[in-house]
Amino acid sequence: MSTLIPCIIAGGAGTRLWPVSREAMPKPFMRLPDGESLLQKTFRRATDLAGVQRVLTVTNREVFFRTLDDYRPLNKGDTTLDFILEPFGRNTAPAIAAAALHVARLYGEDAQLLVLPADHLIKDLDAFAKAVDSARELADQGWLVTFGLVPTHPETGFGYIEKGQALDGANFQVARFVEKPDAKTARQYVNDGRHLWNAGMFCLRADAVLRELREHAPDVLDAMIECLAHSHSREGSQELQLELDGQSLARAPDISIDYALMERSRKVAVVPCQLGWSDIGSWQAVRELSPADAQGNQCNGETVLYDVSNCYIDAPKRLVGGLGLKDLIIIDTPDALLIADSKRSQDVKLIAQELKRQGHDAYRLHRTVTRPWGTYTVLEEGKRFKIKRIVVRPQASLSLQMHHHRSEHWIVVSGMAQVTSGDNEFMLDTNESTFIKPGKRHRLANPGVIDLVMIEVQSGEYLGEDDIVRFTDIYGRVRADTGKSSDT
Repeated sequence: MSTLIPCIIAGGAGTRLWPVSREAMPKPFMRLPDGESLLQKTFRRATDLAGVQRVLTVTNREVFFRTLDDYRPLNKGDTTLDFILEPFGRNTAPAIAAAALHVARLYGEDAQLLVLPADHLIKDLDAFAKAVDSARELADQGWLVTFGLVPTHPETGFGYIEKGQALDGANFQVARFVEKPDAKTARQYVNDGRHLWNAGMFCLRADAVLRELREHAPDVLDAMIECLAHSHSREGSQELQLELDGQSLARAPDISIDYALMERSRKVAVVPCQLGWSDIGSWQAVRELSPADAQGNQCNGETVLYDVSNCYIDAPKRLVGGLGLKDLIIIDTPDALLIADSKRSQDVKLIAQELKRQGHDAYRLHRTVTRPWGTYTVLEEGKRFKIKRIVVRPQASLSLQMHHHRSEHWIVVSGMAQVTSGDNEFMLDTNESTFIKPGKRHRLANPGVIDLVMIEVQSGEYLGEDDIVRFTDIYGRVRADTGKSSDT
């Protein structure tokens, strides 16, 4: 059988899971009760398959280093990591087209892509492995294979797949894909035995998907051929990065693989399966992962409750007191609090959408923001000042940069800092400090073996994160035009 390349598609903001899921730290990075993220579970599931030696991930350029942070504890060095990095999301059809072109060029046109969303949960790993084996056999026969989940209840939030002609004893040609149904139709689908939930997972030979794209979605394929021709790659030790060209990617149709190809092709097969699957698409789905107490409550964090029933409370950072509450979802983060009727968990996206419309930072960022070199946390801010806690990992370094509108006062709390300020370079020990004037080139690095923890006090007329000009950066974040970027 041909080479199998798991392809993890990590896109979307997960707006139904706000305020934990945000644009700069989306749903795949959410930690589940066992401490692992959805992305980590997907990576582990992919690398545990027999014969897998490399994993391809299609994700946004801004979360590349955060993705590496999730992969490193699980990757023991025997899995090669490939990345296709998007400057912005362009839906699943361009993403899968890029992956197929990339895999065909590097690993052969007969290589198989196992396309896996990064934010789904699968509990029955043995059943998953068996379903993949069945899908691979069909894919080698030229079928575009999707995975259909046997429905356990009427569900109006999922798309469905209608089974067609039997291909063997267990698998079927797809008769049609069905949009999200109303409640009455969903009940019929569960009872008739002919309909399956559409899991959004696929097994595709590279040559087969490229052939079908050429016939049914040539605009998508042509756009991604052009995009890859203008894109740049970097290769390191067991790691390859292909950074897509933004101008040509913007010309690709913004369309899902279902609409662009699967609903049009007559070469689509489905493998029915029962995997203990959940798309973790709402807080209601998250709460179902934890057992309830005698009153039907599920709580994460310290709570004192009186006359409270059927509530989900996630507040790991501070005490929550509740009195006379029923059927609520309460999600507490350091800078945002969600209180919602549990029956309306799907509508949480409306709050996230409104925040985005307003340009509010709580749509995009948490108070603690992850960067390639570590993290920063905004402790307090007001007119003309902002106070941050900065953590720089051992041997990590911020870019050589400059700010037009703000000064910075750095105080070392623990560890050792290597500071570049203008033409001077010096070390700061614990309890020592330095001052950076506006317009002065500067860099902060951690030459030690423990985390460098600092307090940064910014002051000035404008304190936005976009007041930064980079000159050099070890993480490749300097733009060719002005050097400007939107993160520290």
